Amino acid sequence: MTALQTTDLQTTDLHCPERTLLIACGALARELVELVKVNAWRHLTISCLPASWHNTPHKIPEAIRERIQKARANYDRIFVLYGDCGTGGELDRVLEAEGVERIEGPHCYSFFAGNQTFDELAEAEIGTFYLTDYLARHFERLIIQGLGLDRHPELQDLYFGNYTKLIYLAQTENADLQAHAEQAAARLGLSYEYRFTGYGEMARFLERKVDLPEEPSSWLS
Repeated sequence: MTALQTTDLQTTDLHCPERTLLIACGALARELVELVKVNAWRHLTISCLPASWHNTPHKIPEAIRERIQKARANYDRIFVLYGDCGTGGELDRVLEAEGVERIEGPHCYSFFAGNQTFDELAEAEIGTFYLTDYLARHFERLIIQGLGLDRHPELQDLYFGNYTKLIYLAQTENADLQAHAEQAAARLGLSYEYRFTGYGEMARFLERKVDLPEEPSSWLS
């Protein structure tokens, strides 16, 4: 777990009239840091919850509620960068009660690829396992060790027996991560497909919600 998954990245400019808090999944921290850097969003504070909580999604809604309530007096605007992420609609119920908006989509695969594009991919090939940059980088720790396949390889068919393909939805053009993703597909016995998405709808959401320069930057996809 990185420090950004448990601590806040403070980029707040106290003289900015629109102090903005973005509560996000720690799996998105690297991408968010890059966007903050590129766009000099000094009025933006990023507060990340642990990426590992995807394995315990029941923790996510109340943790986000707590951060909203603690932060409300100190910020003009609060947004949430999470999909439903396995909370069964509970996150949306919390956000509706708190009057806070989140990015559209059920999970990061969807808003990186684009919600419509992801729906088309999912419909075309139901048995697909997806990686993002984060998951490609941490595949061994999160998937192999996290599911216990390093200790019990016989469980692989139980977890992945109904999958036929792995699609790597890449946020960056990184040869090392592409190699990791290909190795992951081979490790699971799946066919492999690479799709460069950039930051997808995450970038467009931030473009609308966090003041951008008049000229869009090159990271917009």
